[in-house]
Amino acid sequence: MKKQQYIAAVACLVAGAIGFVSVYATEKGQERKQAEQNVAQETQQLSPASYEVQPKQKVVEEKEPSLEETIQTAEADTQQEVSEEKEESSVPTAVQETLHFEKNQTVWPIEGEILLDYSMDATIFFPTLEQYRYNPAIVIEGAVNDKVLSMARGKITKVSENEETGCTVTQDLGDGYTAIYGQLKELNFSEGDMVESGQVIGYVNEPTKYYSTEGSNVYFRLEKDGNAVNPKEYLPDMPMDTLE
Repeated sequence: MKKQQYIAAVACLVAGAIGFVSVYATEKGQERKQAEQNVAQETQQLSPASYEVQPKQKVVEEKEPSLEETIQTAEADTQQEVSEEKEESSVPTAVQETLHFEKNQTVWPIEGEILLDYSMDATIFFPTLEQYRYNPAIVIEGAVNDKVLSMARGKITKVSENEETGCTVTQDLGDGYTAIYGQLKELNFSEGDMVESGQVIGYVNEPTKYYSTEGSNVYFRLEKDGNAVNPKEYLPDMPMDTLE
């Protein structure tokens, strides 16, 4: 009797285990089926474009120059600068001539009577002004349109208009000597021009109001380091007929 009861109990346990396993398997199957349905629905909802492979954009990064490249660039820039400096230095520049006053090659600006002599030690009488004055130049008689010559070789540094001496030319003779010619017109040279000894600088003009009584003339002044000197001491002897 006890054996039969034992067998019946075991049978009940087996049946219960089988039932539990069956129910568990059924639930799992339903859960898996439901998961598959959910995945299918999500797949249908996705746009086809979402499955396209987007091409990767190429990112170009600026490459930092290496130390060697930097040095090469600096050397190239330096060579270019040196080349430009050589080109500039190769351009010929004007050579400035050094003037020297040649006393033995001087000529009179014009041959004529000395109307007013050089006088810085004592005053002399100026007829037009009717007064005695010092005279730092010599006033040489000349007819209107007579040629006025360059006393010596030199460079014209200034051309100006003066109330007393009219059209006036200043000429650098070198070694500190400067010649000044006044009462001129129709100049043949301009500032910066080099004039040889004896060349025609211009022509005698009508006298200014300061020399109306003396008449047409050439005002000639010679300076050494800015101080007036006697021009006759640097000019050849005047022909006797012009002194009469």
